[in-house]
Amino acid sequence: MKIIPLIPAILLVAAASHAQPAFQQRLQATMPSSDASPASSSAGAPAVKEANYLIRVEWKEPKAEKRFLEVLTTVGQFSLDTIQKNPVKINNNDVPVTLKFTGTLDKVTDQKGRLSLFLGRTVPYVTGNYPNGGSSYSQLSVGLNSTVVVTFGKPVTIQNDDSGEISVLVTRMAD
Repeated sequence: MKIIPLIPAILLVAAASHAQPAFQQRLQATMPSSDASPASSSAGAPAVKEANYLIRVEWKEPKAEKRFLEVLTTVGQFSLDTIQKNPVKINNNDVPVTLKFTGTLDKVTDQKGRLSLFLGRTVPYVTGNYPNGGSSYSQLSVGLNSTVVVTFGKPVTIQNDDSGEISVLVTRMAD
C-alpha cells in the first residue's frame, strides 16, 4: 500500500530529468557565449569606422570679446565643467563664474550629426549687504538646452538675440 503513492513521485522525477536537458539546450542556443566578441556575432555587417569630432561653441555678448569652448569627443556623451577666465567682482572680491558644457553627439550620416547640448554658467548676484561693507551673494545657474542637426565642418547659430549670439561647429577629425 505504501508503494502506490511512491509511483507518481518516481514518474514525476523521471519526466523532469528528461525534460531538463532539452530546456538547457534551448537556453544555451539563445544565449550568447561569454567569449563571443561583438565583431564575431556580426560577421556579415560592415565594420563601423570610429572617428573623433571637435565640437566648438562660440558666444558673443554685447560689448564683450567673443569666447569659445572646444571639446574633442567621439560619438556619444561628453561633459566639461570649468571656470570662466574673468571672475565677477563683488566688494573687491573675485567670485568665480563656472561654465558647463554637456551633451550627446550622434552620427546620422557621414556628413551630418545630431547634437544635443547644454551650455550654461553660474552667475553670482548680491543677496544682501552688511554694515561693515561686506555682501552676501548667491549664484544662479543659467543656460541653453538645444538639439540640432549639424553638417560637419559648417557652423550653425543656435541662439541669437539682443543679449548675444551662440554658434556651434562640429568638425570630423581626419583619420
